[in-house]
Amino acid sequence: MKLSDFKFEVPKKLISLYPSDNRDESRLMVVHRDTGKIEHRIFKDIIEYFDEGDVFVTNNTKVFPARLYGNKEKTGAKIEVFLLRELNQELRLWDVLVDPARKIRVGNKLYFGDSDLVAEVIDNTTSRGRTIRFLFDGTDEEFYKTIDTLGETPILKDFIDRKVEEEDRERYQTIYAEHVGAVAAPTAGLHFTPHLLKRLEIKGVEVSPITLHIGLGTFRQVDVEDLTKHKMDSENYDIPEKTVDLVNEAIDTKKRVVAVGTTSLKTVESSVTASNRLKPSSGWTDKFIIPPYEFKIANALITNFHLPESTLLMTTAAFGGYDLIMKAYKEAVKEKYRFFSYGDAMLIL
Repeated sequence: MKLSDFKFEVPKKLISLYPSDNRDESRLMVVHRDTGKIEHRIFKDIIEYFDEGDVFVTNNTKVFPARLYGNKEKTGAKIEVFLLRELNQELRLWDVLVDPARKIRVGNKLYFGDSDLVAEVIDNTTSRGRTIRFLFDGTDEEFYKTIDTLGETPILKDFIDRKVEEEDRERYQTIYAEHVGAVAAPTAGLHFTPHLLKRLEIKGVEVSPITLHIGLGTFRQVDVEDLTKHKMDSENYDIPEKTVDLVNEAIDTKKRVVAVGTTSLKTVESSVTASNRLKPSSGWTDKFIIPPYEFKIANALITNFHLPESTLLMTTAAFGGYDLIMKAYKEAVKEKYRFFSYGDAMLIL
């Protein structure tokens, strides 16, 4: 497929700047692949579509406050440093993006607030990318606590046009977030509450995690018309044995395997046996799912409403069928569903 196949207009007012007051009271569009039927519900109604033995696969990655602001030595210029991933824990080497990049060269040092945290630029990686080494006299625990204190919640300001607020630290995180490592939230999971998870448990629905640490590459603009030429950044993942057992049992007994978010979907599709079963594994995946694609593991998907020409929309269209998903998106605009990270949800059955 081509990039232009995923071009459409979303009014700016439909890109949600804030989450709903209650997590599970976002709107929910239910799309039935077998009939093409589209329903309009509330997220907590999702329990009505599942039964005992069905499995929800969640992504338990935890977002860390990845946006720091430092000052350049001598000039004092304010520099934004966006932490992408830790390259070496012992040496405190990190892969980062800097802004404005033209002011930051190899050898420059950055000072962060009134803390003892200093960073030295040791390499250029891309036009905005740098490798930096943090200079910090303290334990690893003290270092990460300093980052947590100084850092800002990394809501994507290119799309959510407002300042970060204190509420974002809690709301831009799933309630089951556990393993620190993501620079963006697995947003389909933002709609779950403890009460809703308990109701699913009582009904006999299993909720079991995988981990995929989401990087900014997921949101990187696709700049090639031929989608087969787009290269995704690699992201670190882990699929535990317990989740594998539950998922494979659901497959064998013809139950639902529900990917909560495109990140969970991509992860389980990255580790498939020759007999089309899930297998435990960990490592890195750069899997990019576009139509047409034959899914081996998940047979239902919960996802948010994504922006035009995004890789997330392409994966959703691969799962739901291009024509049906584009029809659903047209209806979402007409019905004024809220888009992007803090927006409403879609369930594809």
